[in-house]
Amino acid sequence: QVRLVESGGGLVQPGGSLRLSCAASGLIFRIYTSAWYRQAPGKQRELVAQITRGGSTNYAESVQGRFAITRDNAKNTVSLQMNSLKPEDTAIYYCNTGPTMSYWGQGTQVTVSS
Repeated sequence: QVRLVESGGGLVQPGGSLRLSCAASGLIFRIYTSAWYRQAPGKQRELVAQITRGGSTNYAESVQGRFAITRDNAKNTVSLQMNSLKPEDTAIYYCNTGPTMSYWGQGTQVTVSS
């Protein structure tokens, strides 16, 4: 059974940083592209960052230069370092991976507020 478990969310002031982690089990994690999505209240889920099996990355324009996605295939984890956070980054963040990107975690809340 595939399981993705996110952690690291919380409340942070504007300009602050958070690091999200996603631990995967039940699949050969290292061979799949992984990604972080987010969904803010009243908005559609959107791609934040993606990392291929080879380590190539791409980012949403809104987070370019502030967020960094990394993966550790030995630990079956994918992480998202978020710096210079803004109130508009407030959302539930989801981990995503799998052969057809069909596996999702339960989400972790990130709130950026003073």
